[in-house]
Amino acid sequence: MDTIISVDAMGGDRGPEAVVEGVSRAAASSPGIHFLIHGDSEVLNECLRRHRRLGDRCTVRHSEAVVSMSERPSQAVRHGKGSSMWAAVDSVKRGDASAVVSCGNTGALMAISLLLLKKAPGIHRPAIACLWPSYNEHGFNILLDVGADIKADEEDLFKYGLLGAAYAKTGLGVAYPRVGLLNVGTESFKGRSEIQAADKLMDQRQFDGEYSYVGFVEGSDIPSNRVDVIVTDGFTGNIVIKSVEGAASLIRAFLKDAFRHTMLSRLGGVFAITSIRRLFKRIDPRRANGGVFLGLNGTVVKSHGSADPIAVEAAIEFAGKLAKSHVTSGVVTELSSKGQRTGTASIEPGANTA
Repeated sequence: MDTIISVDAMGGDRGPEAVVEGVSRAAASSPGIHFLIHGDSEVLNECLRRHRRLGDRCTVRHSEAVVSMSERPSQAVRHGKGSSMWAAVDSVKRGDASAVVSCGNTGALMAISLLLLKKAPGIHRPAIACLWPSYNEHGFNILLDVGADIKADEEDLFKYGLLGAAYAKTGLGVAYPRVGLLNVGTESFKGRSEIQAADKLMDQRQFDGEYSYVGFVEGSDIPSNRVDVIVTDGFTGNIVIKSVEGAASLIRAFLKDAFRHTMLSRLGGVFAITSIRRLFKRIDPRRANGGVFLGLNGTVVKSHGSADPIAVEAAIEFAGKLAKSHVTSGVVTELSSKGQRTGTASIEPGANTA
């Protein structure tokens, strides 16, 4: 059966034009996906006239309001019911769509998703997980949290490890995920007090056959084959991904500059054009856009607010793959079975959680 993706077209910095063009690109590359696009119908229909190839694969659902990027999550919950973001998430709740994609306000999207889709049993705080290109055979490592919650105590970090391990099993097919805790060094005495406490907790409570805790890892280990899941708080994780994306964009600009510097370098660029394009594609952060909210009863994908059409296309394709493979429901099932095998205390909030 075709997969239906619900899209919040009004969120993001580039406006609905960029989102609709991204939908059009995704429609061309993923023929099995249909779309519910939420927003101002007059604006969206005008955009769709420039993308006729969408044809009958796209349905516009009118929404009067827009959740702004500066709006507080509490305000979005109280006043956002008529917004495109609310309607997009509600489509998943109602079963009209298999997943939702939004470039909008992260905090508002999390708050609305929590209200409408609810946390899965045993989850205290959902996390945003992203796939990071790595040297592992499956091609990716999982990094979480990358922005759902800027603070995390030891119990939260432990739960993120369980979420990440379940995602690695259901999404990447890793039978025995290796989980690491991001720190400023691998020495046992380094790190803040909550990092130290989380290290002890994750080491003591790793379950036989569930995951292997490898201890502290550094930023240089994120793309390595030493680990499958990297756990951190949302503050650190968000800075990490945006720093690397900025560095990748800078490298692309420097390479273009280098090949344009002289006539000889331009000639060399002509001979190496295939390799250069391949390299540019591999280090283009737009093509790895999208983080999934783990721990909800539904699939929610958060795209960068500054996403252009290429990045929007990547986020939609990511959501389509998650929906088709039932990854988020698989994570919930995995955690539920883990609780049954090891006792519900392993995944229920601890007494020290906020």
